[in-house]
Amino acid sequence: MTSDTTLPDTPQPDAVGPTDADAIERVTTRALDAVAAADSLETLKAVRIEHTGERSALALANREIGSLPKEEKAAAGKLVGGARGRVGAALKAREAELAELHAQHVLRTETIDVTLTAARGTAAAVTTGVAGARHPIATTSEQMADIFVGMGWEIAEGPEVEHEWFNFDALNFKPDHPARQMQDTFFLDGDAHLVLRTHTSPVQARALLERGVPLYVACPGRVFRTDELDATHSPVFHQVEGIAIDEGLTMAHLKGTLDHFAKAMFGADARTRLRPAYFPFTEPSAEMDLWFPQKKGGPGWIEWGGCGMVNPNVLRSVGVDPERYSGFAFGMGIDRAVMLKHGLEDLRDLFEGDMRLSRTYPLGGEA
Repeated sequence: MTSDTTLPDTPQPDAVGPTDADAIERVTTRALDAVAAADSLETLKAVRIEHTGERSALALANREIGSLPKEEKAAAGKLVGGARGRVGAALKAREAELAELHAQHVLRTETIDVTLTAARGTAAAVTTGVAGARHPIATTSEQMADIFVGMGWEIAEGPEVEHEWFNFDALNFKPDHPARQMQDTFFLDGDAHLVLRTHTSPVQARALLERGVPLYVACPGRVFRTDELDATHSPVFHQVEGIAIDEGLTMAHLKGTLDHFAKAMFGADARTRLRPAYFPFTEPSAEMDLWFPQKKGGPGWIEWGGCGMVNPNVLRSVGVDPERYSGFAFGMGIDRAVMLKHGLEDLRDLFEGDMRLSRTYPLGGEA
């Protein structure tokens, strides 16, 4: 007893001889018609398998060329090869058409209206059971920026991979200054003089060159130094710089700006005091302390940053006349502000990626 293993609904290829021009043209026309009729990439894939796969009529005819007499092989190869080339070209062209139609369909059916209010935290809650949250560093940076915008200042940004001239020379750092050495700075390429910026102060020079004077800008951002990660240090941290250049600015304007900023950040009882210090880019310079009512153990002074009047050499380096214009600059750590505001004692807690920290503090609202 014998059985036919061929499924009745499986199309069988025509038996086409490699020298039968009429038969080759017939199966080629059938293949081209099937390609043209394909209305989706999935359908075209089936057409490709049926008419160009190893069991297709043209593939079987091509395989038989090897058994032909030598004098017939060239003509048969040209005949079958030409047919296969026509089908292949048609498949490629139809695939491009269908891919474009598919892309247009996706754009129409999967368009998202980004102006609609999103259901915040839903995806995170489903996958982890805990809704996501804004990180306190991000929200504190935005809060600081909002304070300066409310004062009429602008917000400026600059590259984190910075040229040595902007990071040091324009800020009056001499070639032998210790901060330029490898123990403080990440140098990327000695020949190109590129560094990972060690402070956000290069943005001051860029802003003066791009915007001119008068200038009032704040520059929040990420900076890098070759510090070991511990409870109070990190090789990657965040700063905000402020610079004001105008006619007639004095240390009194600096002190008033800092006091206003401190009160906006830490409450009506906060204030600042200045202690003499030295920085290459300011003269005179001062260390800035913050009177912090919520200090652990009772209200007291906490070191918060540095400030001073912009050094005339810095103004000259960017083409500003120090005889006409003066200005002040200051900078403080954003990470430090977060730690003070929320009573954190270990800087590393900010970089562990634990969502519980972000959700604990009022500034870290649900994402």
